[in-house]
Amino acid sequence: MEVILTLPELKSNPFKTRICQVFSTSEDRDGSLTFEDFLDLLSAFSDSATLEIKSHYAFRIFDFDDDGTLDSGDLEKLVNCLTGETADTRLTKEEMGQLITNILDESDIDKDGTVNLSEFQHVISRSPDFV
Repeated sequence: MEVILTLPELKSNPFKTRICQVFSTSEDRDGSLTFEDFLDLLSAFSDSATLEIKSHYAFRIFDFDDDGTLDSGDLEKLVNCLTGETADTRLTKEEMGQLITNILDESDIDKDGTVNLSEFQHVISRSPDFV
């Protein structure tokens, strides 16, 4: 994983460690990648990958607890990765709560308090910039 994280394409990505964890087939769950894992990573991020493949892996990357849903904990980690976790960039508790509420209002079709893969793909299908 150390070598992969130095690649220019991942170096500044706030999800770089999580990306390695998702694509790793290591039983130790340490984010180490075999050559085949690395090829899978490149394939999923290639321009020729389908929206379904890209959204599947994006969902897995954002599902920090690997439970198959994006809950408020996953969404908070997602927002913190995007905004940075410094005192200057971190959202207040109230701002974070409002943002998570807004995300769930827009994405949680079955109103169970989480976003599943199908709901995530539905939201992504409405976002032409996703790919």
